[in-house]
Amino acid sequence: MAGCDVIGGCPSDYVALSVAILSFVFLFLRSTLPFLIHKVPRPKGSSFWIPAIQIIASFNLLLSLAMSLNVVRFHRRHWWQSCYLWGVWVNGPLGFGLLLSCRIIQATHLYSVFVKRRLFPIRSYISLPLALLPWVAWAALLHMEQPLNNRCHMGTRWAVPYVCFPVFYIAALIGITGAIHHIEFRFDELKDLWRAILVTVFSIGVWVVAYVLNETHEEVMWLQVTTRCVLLVVASSLVVAFFSISFSQPLVSVMSLNKKESFELKTMGQALGIPDSAHLSHNDPTLDVDPNEPLDKLLLNKRFRCSFMEFADSCLAGESVHFYNEVEQLERIPVNDPVKRIYMARHIIEKYINTGAPMEVNISHRTRQEILTTLDLAHPHLFKNAVNELLQLMNMNLAKDYWSSMFFLKFKEEAAMRSVDHELEQVNGWNFSPRLSSVHCPDDPFYQDHMPTLDARGPHLH
Repeated sequence: MAGCDVIGGCPSDYVALSVAILSFVFLFLRSTLPFLIHKVPRPKGSSFWIPAIQIIASFNLLLSLAMSLNVVRFHRRHWWQSCYLWGVWVNGPLGFGLLLSCRIIQATHLYSVFVKRRLFPIRSYISLPLALLPWVAWAALLHMEQPLNNRCHMGTRWAVPYVCFPVFYIAALIGITGAIHHIEFRFDELKDLWRAILVTVFSIGVWVVAYVLNETHEEVMWLQVTTRCVLLVVASSLVVAFFSISFSQPLVSVMSLNKKESFELKTMGQALGIPDSAHLSHNDPTLDVDPNEPLDKLLLNKRFRCSFMEFADSCLAGESVHFYNEVEQLERIPVNDPVKRIYMARHIIEKYINTGAPMEVNISHRTRQEILTTLDLAHPHLFKNAVNELLQLMNMNLAKDYWSSMFFLKFKEEAAMRSVDHELEQVNGWNFSPRLSSVHCPDDPFYQDHMPTLDARGPHLH
């Protein structure tokens, strides 16, 4: 009777299987708990689907190795236990292929945005299958040639070309990363990308050696047991490290269970350090608001813009005002700082411009396509036409109703209170002593420290 080195079920096999199960459970919890605990809204588009696909690919890779390496003792009696299903298709295109292709797509997006200064012209749901085509072609060739035996070994002739695929994909990833090494990223995208590459190179290097030994020395039983244990353990470490090292913009770190770390930066303006993007200053002057003034001029008053935004949100039509507010933040970034402008522009496109975006604004198809196909994401007038269209919509749909709303009355009351407080502060800031001193109180020798002062009060922006 064949031993566990042939049909599986050795103690080391179950140790490796336990490591694989724990690794995937940790990976799954790390990716879902932040959404459940902190109620982080689910990202839209490729920022959600690419990490989700990485999780699926990680599961496929670990399960295919367990099934094809005879880690678990079972007899291959059914079609779903086939070596070609697990050792060729699930392990190749749906495992390693998906995992490495997701990283290549992410790196390519970075290259296109920050080097070419334009959005990647091919959508992720098209570029990802294209990146997988070599894996699919190789899996189809193996399926037609039928080189695997009943223990899922394919021999040296096929094993060596097979391991060239992950090596080739890592080389492509290194090449793309080398092309963006000169970009001074605002966050840690490049550092995290190099860390991911180093972890992947080391893991796949060990995996390739173990895989070739496992395929070419089928008669050495102790080597079979050792190499299949190493293959599963290394793959388990790879999928956890590969997913944990992320180089997407950390506006909200959805992979962090630390609430303070996750919500330290609530807006892209804060993340980029744009002046006055986080909150309103208490000492900001309050401009007189005249309903006859053009809306674009009125929106220059930050307190009016805040009040108008609250009114628009109450009408379920706040996207246009939020868009205007973030474009105004973008305009405060110097033109000679293209990287920071690209960050902000890409954020605005993902949030407001893309079809199906979380706060998609109502602009013409022509204007939307002009933005999505721009040749320079750092252009100073990238959103000019969109802002003009939305100002017209706000004038027609929101402005007239705002002047008769409670939001405007509340704004006028708070403006009046701030004006009174400002006058009192001016009065108490000077010393009117019997000596008729005209010296400012901190420099006045007759100034008394115990004189009361009133602090300026103003509403906080939440």
